Amino acid sequence: MSSSPDKRCYIGIDVGTGSVRAGVFDGNGKMLAAATREIQIWRPEADFVEQSSDDIWRAVRAAVKQALADADVKPEHVRGLGFDATCSLVVLDADDQPVTVSPSGSDEQNVIVWMDHRAMDQMHRINATRHDVLKYVGGTISPEMQSPKLLWLKEILPQTWQRAARFFDLPDWLVYRASGHDTRSLCSTVCKWTYLGHEEARTKGSVGRWDETFFRRVGLADLVDEGYRRIGTRVRPMGEPVGKGLTEKAAGELGLRPGTPVGVSIIDAHAGGLGLLGAPLDGKTPAQVDLETRLALIGGTSSCHMTVSREARFIPGVWGPYYSAMIPGMWLTEGGQSATGALVDHVIFAHARAAELQREGKSSGQTVYELLNQRLDRLAQTLVRDETLVRDSNLAPAAQLTRELHVLPYFHGNRSPRADATLRGMISGLTLGDTADDLALLYLATIQAIAHGTRHIIDTLNAQGYRIETVFACGGGTKNPVFLREHADITGCTLILPREPEAVLLGSAILGAVASGDCGSVLEAMTRMNVAGEAIRPAGGNVKRYHDAKHRVFQRMYDDFTSYRGLMES
Repeated sequence: MSSSPDKRCYIGIDVGTGSVRAGVFDGNGKMLAAATREIQIWRPEADFVEQSSDDIWRAVRAAVKQALADADVKPEHVRGLGFDATCSLVVLDADDQPVTVSPSGSDEQNVIVWMDHRAMDQMHRINATRHDVLKYVGGTISPEMQSPKLLWLKEILPQTWQRAARFFDLPDWLVYRASGHDTRSLCSTVCKWTYLGHEEARTKGSVGRWDETFFRRVGLADLVDEGYRRIGTRVRPMGEPVGKGLTEKAAGELGLRPGTPVGVSIIDAHAGGLGLLGAPLDGKTPAQVDLETRLALIGGTSSCHMTVSREARFIPGVWGPYYSAMIPGMWLTEGGQSATGALVDHVIFAHARAAELQREGKSSGQTVYELLNQRLDRLAQTLVRDETLVRDSNLAPAAQLTRELHVLPYFHGNRSPRADATLRGMISGLTLGDTADDLALLYLATIQAIAHGTRHIIDTLNAQGYRIETVFACGGGTKNPVFLREHADITGCTLILPREPEAVLLGSAILGAVASGDCGSVLEAMTRMNVAGEAIRPAGGNVKRYHDAKHRVFQRMYDDFTSYRGLMES
């Protein structure tokens, strides 16, 4: 061993939508330090979202070096590292240089971000084939997945299609950049590229296989004819060591030793699942059967809802089942909402009172969210003092604030279980008021709508054999007590916060621990490094009945929206 056990540590690197984070963890899952660097985003047209792989790597280098310095960790103590990232599409030429994906023509802009919806037409045409592989994505492929984006590039930017030598999912590109070895992850290929991870391999060195008939039918026969060399001929399980570890070049850029083990990568939300679901509760380490009662909620710009089962469960409108795409040997079911943190921010910062709240926050040293939560508390206290306003004395006052204000949160479409990227949001109950208090109420109604979306996903999962009782949550929303309270009360589930709030980073570090050989499997590393923290239990009683009624409104709003669309189409 190159270092004593008490000094062993692992690095997790997370590339999100707006920033890169690097965290240093010990063998018990405790974070020693973390650092963040922002990354650039271009939006050349409506629904186009682009980034630069060179810019992302610059941010990775800076974040890792800063985290190492802050943790006071020497390179020889780092036993392994893992990468996670958004499921964005990276395009390189034969010299590993960026190739444009942009109408601007700039080669710097060589990443189509996951949330980009430019390939709607291609998505519809792919779904119209009703190919068998689509049953492994809930029956409907999303514009956030890679085959519609690849088809868009072939049809709209043929020069890019010809110049491109490699198409990567972003987490796999990070591993390639670090190790020089083109190994694709079961996670990214199964979840976003229609790879069949559960079927017999037809390529040496891989697990699973590509479906030739799918690519030919949707117009991507080129990929088959060239032997899949541009999208990956070696697909391996997450955490497996890649090649000979860090190249000399990458090690120098990151401030680490050449040969440091690098694990096969994972998508960011799935890393959050690794950082959450293995936590023992009441002193009991979860077995596979226990995992079927747990859901990982990973919140951010969007939200993902991850759960696993011992057998495949085909659930219309919910992504999956994906074999071994998060926890090896188990089938992953992935729900999600396309805009959550992004929706809350949109509602707040598009409001007439946003600027004054920002000024107030700057002067008081508080966030806009804290100021809005305080306003909600004052409004709830007003209800308590004014008997004419209290409609139900047995109901928590805060819940009554949105009795006549309702939001349908599909501003960026619905990922699941409706699986319709064309859906749009609605607000019912607006008045002429534009005060900061009015904004606070709309903010609360929006958070509640997001929680009702989570409830809809959980209800859909449970109707198909899951028994979700506990939600393990991480992400920006978990720092907000209103977000936590509403999710517990509305879903009826106990929310568990991890001891280590940076669960996504921890999930990546778990891959580093597995790649190093210090942990024999992903599940072993999870149960060793996941630790539960605070529990938030649902209120029940009249609060539950109130939110049951709100949920019926939530469902009716969708019906109303589709009715309006039908009227206009007629």
